Amino acid sequence: MTFTETIERAREESRTLLSEVEAKIALAEAGVPVTVTRLAQTREEAVAQAEALRYPVALKVTSPNVAHKSDVGGVVLGLENQEEVANAYDEIISSVNANQPEAIIEGVSVQEMTAPGVEVIIGMTTDPQFGPVMMFGLGGIMVEVLGDVAFRLAPLGTGDAQDMINEIKGRQVLDGVRGQPPVDIDAIELILDRVSAFAAKHPEVLELDLNPVIASPEGAIAVDARIVLAEA
Repeated sequence: MTFTETIERAREESRTLLSEVEAKIALAEAGVPVTVTRLAQTREEAVAQAEALRYPVALKVTSPNVAHKSDVGGVVLGLENQEEVANAYDEIISSVNANQPEAIIEGVSVQEMTAPGVEVIIGMTTDPQFGPVMMFGLGGIMVEVLGDVAFRLAPLGTGDAQDMINEIKGRQVLDGVRGQPPVDIDAIELILDRVSAFAAKHPEVLELDLNPVIASPEGAIAVDARIVLAEA
């Protein structure tokens, strides 16, 4: 299914929030490195999808009503075998039903875990006056705690991605601290440029968040993705 077809389906279903699976498929087609993610609608499907991937895997709730999965118990990480996957599926469904009973649960996403690294956030939002604006900063909960982010108008020009990375106060974290190796800055720049190009190509996208992107000496890869469409 093309991204245009995904948008059309979302419009038909009267929703603006794409599922993580839909978002990652679209971004992968645009050349953005993302973890392999598959939808499972039953515990048996979750086990089968996990077996087709490499352990360890992560399970995350898939719902058009759940924006922050961890807040409602919708994420379980580091699953090593079939039994753990099956139990995690039941745990997620039960927890989301208890914490957000009005949520429509479409299933869970099953995805590969990635090696540890530095968490960064790459995003795009649409400003009413200036249009699409790119964002970069330290990711995970750090973006909420520190708010250490840099912005540029999209589409990015030559050198903009590098300037955004160098602008954040936590820049030295990317160079390696306390014996940690430096991350692949070129890989982060590549994702920034490709997300910028994706946003320019698809004005239907109102917001886009990759949080976290795991950056390491070997590259950078998005482990979570969120796309919000503009109202039709």
